[in-house]
Amino acid sequence: MHDMEGHSHEGHLHDTMVDGKLLVVNPERFDNFVSTLEGKQVAIISVSGMVCDFCARGIEKTFKKDKSVQKIDVDLNRGKVLIAYAGDKEIDFDDIKKKILANGQNATDLQILDI
Repeated sequence: MHDMEGHSHEGHLHDTMVDGKLLVVNPERFDNFVSTLEGKQVAIISVSGMVCDFCARGIEKTFKKDKSVQKIDVDLNRGKVLIAYAGDKEIDFDDIKKKILANGQNATDLQILDI
C-alpha cells in the first residue's frame, strides 16, 4: 500500500456516479460525514433557495425531529443536504421535499448511496 500522508478518502465514494450523475459534494465534508456510517444509506439532496445560515439550521432542525434520521449535514455553500438513514429504511423523496418546502426551500434532486 502506498502512503499518501493520511490521504485515505474512504474509497472515493464522492466520485461515484449515481443515476448517471456525478455526486457533487464537498469531498472532505462528505468523507467526514460517512466515516462512521458503515451499513447505512445516505440521501444527498440538492436544495435551491437555501441562501443563509438560518435556512440551513431550519432544515437541520426539521430533520433532527425525524427519528429515522441518524445524522445530518447541511452544506450551505453547495446547496446540499446529507442525511444518513438505516440501511433498510425506505427513503421517501416526497416526504423529504415536503419537509424542505415547509422550511421555504425546494428539494430539486435526490441521490442515494449505500455506504
